[in-house]
Amino acid sequence: MSKQALEDLKQELKEFAQARDWEQFHSPKNLSMALSVEASELVEHFQWMTEEQSACLDDEKHAAVALEMADIFIFLLRLSERMNVDLMEVTRQKIVLNHQRYPVSKVKGSSKKYSEYT
Repeated sequence: MSKQALEDLKQELKEFAQARDWEQFHSPKNLSMALSVEASELVEHFQWMTEEQSACLDDEKHAAVALEMADIFIFLLRLSERMNVDLMEVTRQKIVLNHQRYPVSKVKGSSKKYSEYT
């Protein structure tokens, strides 16, 4: 997704909220809480599934999961707009940091956290 496409989505979501007078509810605190709730709703779709089942969803479940992912994305975009965070830039910075924290020579095939490596 281009930076412009992301900015266009953020603007569309802002206008949607403004037209409904929801900006008053979209504080960083409230948006982060809503984001957490939506993430939990995503997790709920996979609860009690095996690894294999989670990778092979039927069409109905796949569509429901996709909508939950969209909700998460929407709240994340709203939060980034309200906090003036450039998600594209900070994501690039985080990728660089992850390359430093998780060098292939140390972590390949392991799921340990970076702080567990010597």
